[in-house]
Amino acid sequence: MKIVDIQERTASIASPIRNAYIDFSKMTVSVAAVVTDVIRDGKPVVGYGFNSNGRYAQGSLLRERFLPRVREADPSTYVSEARDNLDPFRLRDIMMANEKPGGHGERSVAVGVIDMAVWDAVAKIERKPLYRMLADRYNGGAAADRVFVYAAGGYYYPGKGTRELRDEMSRYLDAGYRVVKIKIGGAPLADDLRRIEEVLSLVGGGDRLAVDANGRFDLDGAVKYGDALGPYGLRWYEEPGDPLDYRLHADLAARYQGPIATGENLFSMQDTRNLLRHAGLRKDRDILQMDPVLSYGLVEYLRMLEVLDGMGWSRDRCIPHGGHQFALNIAAGLGLGGNESYPEVFAPFGGFADATPVEDGMIRLPEVPGVGFEAKSDLMDLIRSLFGPRH
Repeated sequence: MKIVDIQERTASIASPIRNAYIDFSKMTVSVAAVVTDVIRDGKPVVGYGFNSNGRYAQGSLLRERFLPRVREADPSTYVSEARDNLDPFRLRDIMMANEKPGGHGERSVAVGVIDMAVWDAVAKIERKPLYRMLADRYNGGAAADRVFVYAAGGYYYPGKGTRELRDEMSRYLDAGYRVVKIKIGGAPLADDLRRIEEVLSLVGGGDRLAVDANGRFDLDGAVKYGDALGPYGLRWYEEPGDPLDYRLHADLAARYQGPIATGENLFSMQDTRNLLRHAGLRKDRDILQMDPVLSYGLVEYLRMLEVLDGMGWSRDRCIPHGGHQFALNIAAGLGLGGNESYPEVFAPFGGFADATPVEDGMIRLPEVPGVGFEAKSDLMDLIRSLFGPRH
């Protein structure tokens, strides 16, 4: 068994939307294909991967460092004889050879792209949906039949007023979602409060609306918004300040009584451990959003979960950033609290299988081997356009 080819391409997900910190006018993603010599249904098993939105394509890092290391590796160093399959942990070590610790930056995204593709291939070789394979290996066989998902949207957009925002949220409710999220911090506080109140008048309660500042505020700004948000009883107040400013989060948590969500821009087990040590987060209400793709992949995410378990956090406090099928499989297979979803942005990478609609805020996973990309027609159309018809 071996990897016979590994390729990467860049795809655009550019759009005129923006949050409080960046716009997406030039946003790109890396897409990878890992081809093995294992034959299933008359074809070689191919695993696919891509990075979550918000971080740009990693083509240069992939081509110059990480793909050559995999190509040059002896198959005996990354194949598990016990499982007769690829070993994602050994492949992670191969990719990270000669890399200094710390300073995770963009390389965590590049490695995460390949990690996703490897796990897709591993589950296909085992002829199992990824979430069932993960449950069998790491969760005592307990896989969730359905996963909670919320609709992330509410971006700032040229000409988008409260009526257009309400219409967007209404479409999400019609599609089966029960919790929605909008952006804040990219407009004056008074304007954001009007946007929040417009959505609340539609969804019917604060526990059905989350807000996301994308790390925009200093402590004074975070507290000012927190004081204004408190009476609404929102589902959560997300990324109020810089993700590495643990003191800001601790000071805010001491004052803001509602749930705080953060973690999507922490890309290592060590950063996650420091967050839990120093950010004053509360185990009974706060939400952890580490992204299993942006943070070196599932191998690193499993290490994060070990830290959570050791520090007494429940996995149901984890609702990963990303809004794609890979994170959904992880949530279902490892007993997490839910998953993000992007019903109207970042297509075709966001969203789930064609035949699995959201029902009362929950979604089922397709019973197809791997991550389930083959059950998402628009994504597979793009993959074939990038890598050729054999895919």
